Amino acid sequence: MRSHYCGELNSSHIDQEIELSGWVHRRRDHGGVIFIDLRDREGIAQIVFDPDRAESFAIADAVRHEFVIKITGKVRSRPEGTINPEMPTGEIEILGYTIEILNKSKTPPIQMDDEHVHDDIKLKYRYIDLRRPFMQHNLRLRSQIAKEMRDFLDERGFLDIETPMLTKATPEGARDYLVPSRTHPGNFFALPQSPQLFKQLLMMSGMDRYYQIVRCFRDEDLRADRQPEFTQLDIETSFMNEEDITGMMEEMLITLFRNVLNIELPSPFPRMTYAEAMERYGSDRPDLRNPLELIDVSDLMKEVEFKVFSGPANMEDGRVATLHVPGGSSLSRKQIDDYTNYIAQFGARGLAYIKVNDVAAGTEGLQSPILKFLPDNVAASIVERTQAKDGDLIFFGADKTKVVNDALGALRNKLGQDLELLNGDWAPMWIVDFPMFEYNEDEKRWDSLHHPFTAPNTTDIEAIKENPGKTLSRAYDLVLNGTELGGGSIRIHDAEMQSAVLELLGIGEEEAQEKFGFLLDALTYGCPPHGGIAFGLDRTVMLMAGCESIRDVIAFPKTQSASCLLTSAPSAAGSRQLRELGIKLAKQNKPVAE
Repeated sequence: MRSHYCGELNSSHIDQEIELSGWVHRRRDHGGVIFIDLRDREGIAQIVFDPDRAESFAIADAVRHEFVIKITGKVRSRPEGTINPEMPTGEIEILGYTIEILNKSKTPPIQMDDEHVHDDIKLKYRYIDLRRPFMQHNLRLRSQIAKEMRDFLDERGFLDIETPMLTKATPEGARDYLVPSRTHPGNFFALPQSPQLFKQLLMMSGMDRYYQIVRCFRDEDLRADRQPEFTQLDIETSFMNEEDITGMMEEMLITLFRNVLNIELPSPFPRMTYAEAMERYGSDRPDLRNPLELIDVSDLMKEVEFKVFSGPANMEDGRVATLHVPGGSSLSRKQIDDYTNYIAQFGARGLAYIKVNDVAAGTEGLQSPILKFLPDNVAASIVERTQAKDGDLIFFGADKTKVVNDALGALRNKLGQDLELLNGDWAPMWIVDFPMFEYNEDEKRWDSLHHPFTAPNTTDIEAIKENPGKTLSRAYDLVLNGTELGGGSIRIHDAEMQSAVLELLGIGEEEAQEKFGFLLDALTYGCPPHGGIAFGLDRTVMLMAGCESIRDVIAFPKTQSASCLLTSAPSAAGSRQLRELGIKLAKQNKPVAE
């Protein structure tokens, strides 16, 4: 029903008779001549209907926005003075011969050029929202990015292999989505949080290099870069170490940006240990475009009488750190109060500060409510260590190390955005040498920082058991502009080590056999050294498209409460289905609200 796409037409098609099909983007009546901007996936073309063709003119007069039509006509140059340089097809127009209405449309709830439509409207009428050029561009970009990733891996001997969607629940750090089994009453499948164990089994099967662009599911609280179902590029290799894997993935990302955006990423990507990232930025995914850094002053605060500072400075798990903001003295008290309220969500109980008005004047040149609690030599040492200059501001964080890092790390990001401090467009980096375990204070036990199948950086099992908190893992994360794009590790390929790690995590032998017996058995049948990584495809496309939410690069995303406004999912199941599954619902005390 078409000879060309609308957006493909240009001056090389002049005098050709063509057929186009698409949606009416805009209709204009200019003194007896009707102009229709016809839109399809590739762009917009201007069609002109004049009264000489009475039948076609009458139909053109009747069409409205979003009608689906088919036209025939002849391509011609636009009259002098009417060329539109903003449109790829702006040099030409089509003189309409015939027009056929394929389908009418009600007045749509979304206008194609309206950038301020409420998100709920967009998601309820997603099929209309997806017609907008913005969304069309994003989904085309997503397809192109996925193709480039596939091409890169195919050329290097990776095999595209599917893994099961109905599987067994495993500890991946989030809640599973459970699927009841009709044929095994009382038992449940889990939708995969990742294909982690299956891709490891593929390495044990001799597949050597595996990849898959795969859907994953996690029942967790949502945010701008998180959805209950998401897509990742999943990769696993045999007989490659950390340097081999990260080097190849770095090459893939450089190739991706070059081929898709015509952008050269800096190479090689800088590497930073987890400990250094937390010390300097309060985060394991720092945005290196932001020049602000955390500066530790715990040693300066140990002897001060001000308990707000001396208490954390003398705690084993405490920290006192500063965030030096050049030119920050211009911040008003209201702005500082707003930042204080902002970091409260991360557990901070306040935000002390010093305004540096005149360094040469010593403490007389400083302005802050806390100066009366600090000896002059301590205040001077703080200014010296932070290298603050006239007009600067110094923020303080004092609490448990995690609270200080979370609060000042988030404040660093917010100040970078608010004060327009970001330098450069793209700043990739690798974070390495993660801790193997983190202590769960609530449950008084050790948890895996990544997952239980990550290899430690030592083969000494007894040393790991004696000091889990000091054990580092062979894990690595790829961070771009403060967003974690990918995370991976070398895996445990020894059954004894895997059992020891599971035991340290509080998973006894019987539970380990029940949950992971198939993996532990497989490890005893000639498992090769192996490792891998997974990239968040949604996040990658979001960054490359310049969007702030992954919902703008997913065809049919969920809301913040994990519901689909388009299909009204999730929804109640019928009584017959529930009986077949052996499920009886508990009585709801209150209706579930959106």
